[in-house]
Amino acid sequence: MPNLLTTVEFLSSSGVVLDVRSPAEYEQGHIPGSVSFPLFTDAERAEVGTCYKQQGRSQAVELGLAIAAPKLTQFVQQAKQLAPDLTLRIHCWRGGMRSGSMAWLMETAGFQVSVLDQGYKGFRHWVRETLAIPKPILTLGGMTGTGKTAVLHALADQGEQVLDLEALANHRGSSYGGLGLPPQPSTEQFENLIAIAWAKLDATRPIWIEAESRMVGTCRVPNELFEQMMAATVLQIERSRPERIALLQEVYGSADRGELVIATDRLQRRLGGQNAKRAIAFIQQGNLEPAIEIVLDYYDKTYLYDLQRRNVPIYPINVEELSATEAAAKLIKQSNHLSSENLLLSQHLAIPHPLTSNLKSSI
Repeated sequence: MPNLLTTVEFLSSSGVVLDVRSPAEYEQGHIPGSVSFPLFTDAERAEVGTCYKQQGRSQAVELGLAIAAPKLTQFVQQAKQLAPDLTLRIHCWRGGMRSGSMAWLMETAGFQVSVLDQGYKGFRHWVRETLAIPKPILTLGGMTGTGKTAVLHALADQGEQVLDLEALANHRGSSYGGLGLPPQPSTEQFENLIAIAWAKLDATRPIWIEAESRMVGTCRVPNELFEQMMAATVLQIERSRPERIALLQEVYGSADRGELVIATDRLQRRLGGQNAKRAIAFIQQGNLEPAIEIVLDYYDKTYLYDLQRRNVPIYPINVEELSATEAAAKLIKQSNHLSSENLLLSQHLAIPHPLTSNLKSSI
């Protein structure tokens, strides 16, 4: 008999994870790192489902066996290629016949098999519970072009805990955010990726997260996490406008002009018709600097509006002319200073807003 494991046990155990649901189910969302190993194709699953509704369970089971039988040898051969050590973890939608049948086959073929109790449905319940676990967040803020993502990576390189939502979403968060990146996952898969990462983070240490809106491209940040992010202290890095424009030219200078035009056209209503036309004309001429100037006016206003809605402590950190590594070191020093004064994670401390006061960094 295969080992029946809870979600936590399943995730922490060893062995290749075989997701025996249909390809469409897998595409919608799956356990990160699992392999799509469908017992039925999408069409076959639909056929079995229709049979179940129209003729009942017994006939559907017989149809399923008839469909799967010719594939059994192929299933075993594929599994041996995927798991030479003959150790497998298997799941379906809710721990039913699909995973049970595949587990029986693999055990018969000599594999050591574990099955996920309650299947992917149980995993999704774990995802929701995990995302609701409160942990200390530090929000890394800064206007477009301040190099937040590079600084976030530098923080990780220096031993800090980070959650890189843009990397998980395959998107940089703006209209231009998908340029040069792989396709985005579904929101469901985005949640799965976040939950796996969130579960690994130490709740006794701060977690740096880049300031994001609720949507990162087409991926929606889970409510449980977004509410924590909105309540977190903000350390806002600041660079001069020319420096920001130069950084953006580095990121997007090699991007396809046609894709840049499409991304700019999506902003037409927000930029205003004339501004959008001017920016597009500059892009088509290969003159990115004035195009970036036009677009930054919009993004700066949007960022400031979002910042003013946050009723949290906000600390400006000047990182002009600093590399990402140097900026990260300065942020760590500032966060340690605030922590020593018991200010770092206060959610209710009244601090003058940096945009309307002379609040300065203590460094």
